[in-house]
Amino acid sequence: MSDEEFRAAMSRLAAGVVLVTAQEPPLAEGGPRGEDVGMTATAFMSVSLDPPLVLVSLREGSRMDDLLDEQPLWGVSLLSEAQRHVAGRFAMKGRISDRLLFADLPYARGELCGAPLMGGALATLECRTESRVPAGDHTLVIGRVLRAQVPPVEGGPLTYFRGRYRQLGN
Repeated sequence: MSDEEFRAAMSRLAAGVVLVTAQEPPLAEGGPRGEDVGMTATAFMSVSLDPPLVLVSLREGSRMDDLLDEQPLWGVSLLSEAQRHVAGRFAMKGRISDRLLFADLPYARGELCGAPLMGGALATLECRTESRVPAGDHTLVIGRVLRAQVPPVEGGPLTYFRGRYRQLGN
């Protein structure tokens, strides 16, 4: 089977879209806070209710993979259909800095994880890494959900199907 055949088959699986965020540790003890980092993900799922666990699949060696290897606290924003621009912004590969990507977006800092959590998201989660599992060219990061919030947001989820962001029903 070729990579193209596998990619084409998997593009037929609709997935919800999330923004995974974390904050880099300060460069020096007591120094200024590290940079905020974000990554769009569709390979995200609930794993367990007791304890509450989620899983995100990260490309091995990506900035987020490297960051979550040293930073155990991270956030997840379940994006709404109105947040397609957020998903597209954080899906760009090869960025040196994410500082400007957060500049004009509404977010609140997670009380427990310190990571940006998107305003307008359908739900937000604050997580602590429980384990990391190598899986081919990805790392599966399993996180314990420390806090979940469901703000009163209208609309449905942002989904990804056949290589495009979509809304339910289209």
